[in-house]
Amino acid sequence: MATIHDVAARAGVSVTTVSRVMNDRGYISEATRAKVRRAMDELGYEPSEIARSLLRKQSHVFGLIVPTTAHPFFGELTHHVEAAACERGYKLMLCHSGFDASKERELLGLLARNRVDGIILGSHELDVEEYRKLKAPMASFDRRLSPDIPWFTSDNEQGGRLAAEHLIERGCSRLIMVSGRYKPDMFTAGRASGFLQAARAAGVQADIVETVGDALDETGYPKLMARVLKQHPRADGLFFTSDLMAAYALRACAEAGWRVPERIKLVGYDDSGVSRWLQPGLTTIRQPLADMAALAVDCLVRQLEGIPLEPARPLPVTLVQRGTT
Repeated sequence: MATIHDVAARAGVSVTTVSRVMNDRGYISEATRAKVRRAMDELGYEPSEIARSLLRKQSHVFGLIVPTTAHPFFGELTHHVEAAACERGYKLMLCHSGFDASKERELLGLLARNRVDGIILGSHELDVEEYRKLKAPMASFDRRLSPDIPWFTSDNEQGGRLAAEHLIERGCSRLIMVSGRYKPDMFTAGRASGFLQAARAAGVQADIVETVGDALDETGYPKLMARVLKQHPRADGLFFTSDLMAAYALRACAEAGWRVPERIKLVGYDDSGVSRWLQPGLTTIRQPLADMAALAVDCLVRQLEGIPLEPARPLPVTLVQRGTT
């Protein structure tokens, strides 16, 4: 396989001149350019992307860390981030943390060693100082890590409010929200706040049930949903922080003989593909994932180009009504 040194020898120029021709940098006469290109063609030389990156000091690759892509939401988020990066001329290096702090630390090191131009954080298991010390452009998904790390999100409080208001409008008077890990700085807190505020405003009873352990581990969902129905026999409206949870709840309702939507009504979150595959179709809160992904990529590009960032603004969500309400 030919090397850049072979090209330089065949063209009768220095390696530096070949590099300048490949990267279109510095003044090189057309005659010299023609000689170098002819030598590359004759030798079948293809410069590696790694070599180009080192010369440019830019990889044109962004890193994305998510807990998993097995979950429908993170699979769709990854799809939209990759599409948004491609539109801006960047490739995507995807990493899975599995909610494991030590693994996330290793992945950050891997991305740094591969000289990615920026990192989108969809997993947040480390102290903020560990992110800051990388000194790379970053954007955080759905969690505000620090004032100096930009973040992008949808309006989670609006989503919780829309879910509760819709259930109440459909005649529900005993509401339950089934949530993933509940932390003040995470999206679940915003959804819970909006949900509870809307219930209180209507004078309706509402409670929160948290998952135990890994909120994305669906192997525990059947027992969780059966427990929710058993412990809340008078509930008539359930709101879930993901469509996947709602899908398992729909099955639990069928097994318990609770007709949906006659006996109980369900609302999910995300409007992922699963919400359209179910029968009846799942009423859910739609997040504008494509817009959120484009916002995250734009945030990284702006940092690279030294363009001031606009203040973070949560993107609005919408309720999509289907058969479960």
